[in-house]
Amino acid sequence: MKNSHFIYLLILAMFLWGGGWSALKILTFDLSIEIIIFWRFFLMSLSFIPILYLMKVPLTLNRSGAKFVASSSILNISFMIFSFLGVKYGFAGNGGVIITTLTPLMTFLLVAIIFKTKLFASQFAGLFIGLIGGVIILQLNDLSLFLNSSNIYFALCAIIWAGVTILSQYSHKHIHPVHYSFYISVIATIFSFIYAFNSDLMSVFEQGVKFWIAMLYLAVLGQTVATTIFFIASAKLGSQKTSSFMFLVPIFSLIIAWAVLDETIHAHILIGGSLSLIAVYFINKKN
Repeated sequence: MKNSHFIYLLILAMFLWGGGWSALKILTFDLSIEIIIFWRFFLMSLSFIPILYLMKVPLTLNRSGAKFVASSSILNISFMIFSFLGVKYGFAGNGGVIITTLTPLMTFLLVAIIFKTKLFASQFAGLFIGLIGGVIILQLNDLSLFLNSSNIYFALCAIIWAGVTILSQYSHKHIHPVHYSFYISVIATIFSFIYAFNSDLMSVFEQGVKFWIAMLYLAVLGQTVATTIFFIASAKLGSQKTSSFMFLVPIFSLIIAWAVLDETIHAHILIGGSLSLIAVYFINKKN
C-alpha cells in the first residue's frame, strides 16, 4: 500500500477518534468507570475476531513482542482511566483538543531526547503552530484555566499516548500491528475484569439504545478500527509523522460534540482548528 493511502486512512482514523470523545461522554452519564472500561476492552477484543479470520495469519507472540504488548496494555488502561475522569468532570471537546494537541509535541520531544533524532526546522515550526492552535482553541490566556482537574487528566493522557505511539512504531519488528492491537485489548480486558470484578458488570444490559450505540462506536470504530490504522501507519510512516495527524482530531471532536452533545463552537475554535491543519502540513513537509 502506498504512503498516500495511509494518509487517507489516518484522516479516517482521526475522524473516528474525534467522535469517540462524545461517545465516552455519553457513557459517563449512568455507569461507573470500571464497568465501562471492562466492556469497552471486551467488545474491542471480540471485534478483532473477524479481522484476524480474514487476515489468515497465525497468531504468534515471542518474548520481545510480549514486552511491547505488556507495556502498551498498561498504558492503554491508564489512558482509558484518565480520559474517562477528564470527560466525566469536563467537556468532551476539551479532551479531543488537549490530548491531540499535546501528544505530537510529547512524541517529538521523547523521540528527540531518547533516540537523539534530528528535527527539521519545518517540524519545529509545525509543532509550534499546532501548540498555538490548541492554546487559541481553549483560550488559555490564563494558566489557571488549564490547571483544573479535568484538563490535568487530559494532559496525562497526552503523555501516555506519546509513549503508546513510540512503542507501536518499534513493536512491528517483533509482532504484526493487528496482532499487537488484539493482544493489547485481550490483556486489558483481563486486567480490567479483575479491577471490576466486584462491580455490577451486567448492569450494562439495563441501559438504552443510546448507551449501546456509544459503547459499540467507542469499542469497535473508535478503538479496533481507528487504533489499528494508527498502529499500522506508525510502523509504516514513523511515530513522529503519524502522531502529527492527531492535530486533526480537535476539529472533528469539536464538530461532533456540537452535533451530538450541543456544545457550542466559537470563532476561536475555528481559528485554532485551522492552525492545527497548517501544523500537519509543516510537520509532514518534505525537507
